[in-house]
Amino acid sequence: MHNSQCIIHDSSIHTADAAPLLFVDTYNAYSYPHVARAAITVLQAAGLGVEIAPVTDAGRPALSKGMIELARKQARRVVAALHPYAAAGRPIVFLEPSDWSAVVDDYAALLPDDARLPVVAAACVTFEQFIAASALPLSFAAQPATALLHGHCHQKALLGTQPAVQALALAGYAVREIDSTCCGMAGAFGYEKEHVEVSLKMAEHGLLPAVRAADAKTVIVAAGVSCRQQILSATGRQALHPAEALAQRLDLPQAG
Repeated sequence: MHNSQCIIHDSSIHTADAAPLLFVDTYNAYSYPHVARAAITVLQAAGLGVEIAPVTDAGRPALSKGMIELARKQARRVVAALHPYAAAGRPIVFLEPSDWSAVVDDYAALLPDDARLPVVAAACVTFEQFIAASALPLSFAAQPATALLHGHCHQKALLGTQPAVQALALAGYAVREIDSTCCGMAGAFGYEKEHVEVSLKMAEHGLLPAVRAADAKTVIVAAGVSCRQQILSATGRQALHPAEALAQRLDLPQAG
């Protein structure tokens, strides 16, 4: 587990009035801040300012455990925090697909009468969506690379993986998608003793065999933190978030 300085307390991040608002979820804020830093590196390389959202918990953990009232409380907090940015026309960029899906899909059932929600939901995009749709002035390394992509369940259900494929292709990757189902981790599900066996059976249905068969130079890419955890624990391969995969391909000017 990575536990370097929490990303939301980094005073070196520059902001601007038209900057995308980066929603850094709890995992990427406190356990995997290198993912958020990679996203910031990519966005800043495109000449964009970056601002970090003032909230981290979108209520997904509560939803996954059926704690509906706690999830509703978190949803109200998130909508209140994000609405001023959305109303001002700021894109809200999510790193974690399950947090993005909570806002754009689940919140409608939790907050059916909140007039602010449609404005907020319309402003929310995944990191890959933002990169694929924005025609950003990014320069990437010329040498070819191969990426093996596993799509997150929520991503597949609501959006599809095409934006992820497009974003990776922009960075020069030849992208192969894994014909896989759920990774089997599904938040805390795969960590629970009574679910480990079924979790791994799900992962063996396409995902893990494809990862094991990939050569060492192939970059394994998965946006979901649970997916990356499952891949690492079951195969020893470190999968990258799309932001990391793009950041490591940037052709940045040399200092000095």
